[in-house]
Amino acid sequence: MSSIARRIAVFAAMIAAVCCGMPPAHAQDDTTAVDITFTRGDGTTTTGTVHAPTGATGRPGVVLVHGSGNGRSAHYDLTADAFARAGIVALTYGKRTEGYTPAHRDYSLLADDALAGLAALRSRPEVDPARVGLWGLSEGGWVAPLAASRSADAAFLITIGANSGPPAAQQAWANETRFGAAGVRGSMVNTLARNGIRQLVGAGMFAQADYDPIPVLEQITQPVLAVWGDKDRLTPPGDSLRGFQAAFDRAGKRNYTLVTLPGTQHGGQPTTDGFDKLPGLAPGYGELMGEWVHGLPRSAAIPRVDQPAAQGHPVRDLEAVARWESTPANLLLLVVIVLAFGGYALTGGVRAWQLPDRRPARVLISTAVIGIIGAVIQLGYILTSRATSFGPLLFGRTLPWLALQIIAVCAVVALGYLVVRAPRSPAPMSKGAWTRWAVSVIGGTGFVLWAIYWGLLLP
Repeated sequence: MSSIARRIAVFAAMIAAVCCGMPPAHAQDDTTAVDITFTRGDGTTTTGTVHAPTGATGRPGVVLVHGSGNGRSAHYDLTADAFARAGIVALTYGKRTEGYTPAHRDYSLLADDALAGLAALRSRPEVDPARVGLWGLSEGGWVAPLAASRSADAAFLITIGANSGPPAAQQAWANETRFGAAGVRGSMVNTLARNGIRQLVGAGMFAQADYDPIPVLEQITQPVLAVWGDKDRLTPPGDSLRGFQAAFDRAGKRNYTLVTLPGTQHGGQPTTDGFDKLPGLAPGYGELMGEWVHGLPRSAAIPRVDQPAAQGHPVRDLEAVARWESTPANLLLLVVIVLAFGGYALTGGVRAWQLPDRRPARVLISTAVIGIIGAVIQLGYILTSRATSFGPLLFGRTLPWLALQIIAVCAVVALGYLVVRAPRSPAPMSKGAWTRWAVSVIGGTGFVLWAIYWGLLLP
């Protein structure tokens, strides 16, 4: 109830200010943007922009810590401008991209960069160095808390769309969420979406996959404002809010505010469904941050917690990849399939080695190859895009996936026919024919195992 009352009070004050012809407290119409250069902890330099109210001196300040990617999104300037208009000096800076890839990133190093930005902003005449804090979006919701936990100079911490769980589980949840929103169900969700992430983790291609933010959250002493959009589709907003609250309560922390914003997506912008982004920031988001920062320490004197956002499903931990399903095991299985089918094809010109009926083996090999190539393309598309529309569905499956499943069933039927009928053929088979029969059966059996694992032969 306290969070509801607080929101009502904030919006009432804004309405009253408008009605009286006066701007809200701390509102600033004129802002400036000044480019700076500062040195990071490892001696390298980066550029940044200080967004400030015109003529500002001795104001609160905040350093904006990036989400994933190269950090060049205009969203950071939009947020920095909202801070400046609220009377708070904001620093955006160039994100470290050297060595930053899906397979390699270092939250510790990124946290040090954020602290270098904090030191640079605290030295500016526009700010009061005792009132400069950190703001982190998405991936920055792992990095900014880590930076705050290391610094006595950070006055506060704000996060938007932060996670209380590890990155790999979050990404699997996001995959499942966009499938669910599109109406997709079955093996494409249950197997393909999760196994793809698990394989990336097992192969070392998912950086910081198992990073646990909870121990860091339990160490933070600064006031914390954590915000989630109730339509966040990239971070589990309800589970994350509960995770933050549980971590703070275990540590005996009292100066925190956890907020769920209605009609808001992952980055704090208005949305219709959580996947699109409407212009500007969500109503009340900029005002909430401004009032909270200006009101410190009173605004975080006691814990305030909103109702967690509803989720379509809870986030689930990802099981570690077992040895039998590891990337080397998957690759070995594919190699066996390729060698078996390749051996069958290469010996096809030897007349004495021909099977009495070549059609089942041909159907098996062609359908298995199409199934593997199609499934790999589907997997790559899922892992590299954020698509939320998958075209027409039939039985809860996309048409390409349903076609691949039908093709896989045809391969199984062809394999069964080959196993049952070929040895019983009235025409005797040579040793070469038996060899070709054996390798085609081995390849087909390998495909069946592969197709079960990747969901082609599951409901």
